[in-house]
Amino acid sequence: MFDQGSGDPLVVIPGVQGRWEWMRPALRTLARDRRVISFTLPGDLGSGMPMDPALGFDVFVKKIDAVLDEARVERAAICGVSYGGLIAVRYAAVRPERVSALILTSAPGPGWRPTARQARYVAKPWLSMPAFCVTALDRLRCEMRAALPDWRARIGFTLAYVGDVMTAPTFPGLMARRVRLQQQTPLQSDCQRIVAPTLVVTGDESLDLVVPVTSTREYLRLIPGAKYEVMDHTGHLGMLTQPDRFAGILKEFLASRS
Repeated sequence: MFDQGSGDPLVVIPGVQGRWEWMRPALRTLARDRRVISFTLPGDLGSGMPMDPALGFDVFVKKIDAVLDEARVERAAICGVSYGGLIAVRYAAVRPERVSALILTSAPGPGWRPTARQARYVAKPWLSMPAFCVTALDRLRCEMRAALPDWRARIGFTLAYVGDVMTAPTFPGLMARRVRLQQQTPLQSDCQRIVAPTLVVTGDESLDLVVPVTSTREYLRLIPGAKYEVMDHTGHLGMLTQPDRFAGILKEFLASRS
């Protein structure tokens, strides 16, 4: 578990790969202004919690409860990144007393469905792993060119990112299982139950090649009073390629809700 900084707590939920280590640059930057807590999703090595079929999607609710209890935090701002945004929506809907604010970062909308290529990955995750890695590198190159115009910054980012990925490997079968679980769970009605102040953050529509920005913007219609911020010149990895900018957006939003 990641737990650094001091002040008002912010819990950051990782994406479908399940590992907080992949978000390390953003977590460290956010921790300059507040206490930041993150964790590994159930089922992964080091999570301390299996994927209990009896709980369904609410295994993630149980995990966040356990994380907050371990950190001795009664109430926190919750930030869900990509797939983690779906988890954050569910948690804010069923645990309103524990959520002071909600941030959804490049999160699939509740009506999101995999593209044909993504569906092939989900159907045969291990066999599709080489193709998945190649397309992921292509997406990374496109985003880095826009977000990091200096070649030295691109090299530094790539080495750090690959290092985090290598030291915290993910499991394709588990990622596919999480996607299937989301597809079986209706989350649209949860949006109407959210009472926490909500911020929706996306990258540039032309640069997010993982989750369509139009899908993330569904939350603006579904969650009463939700606010919106765009990080232009970034895509799906804006919180990593420009962590200072991302932290500034969250700092301003959370300060306005204090």
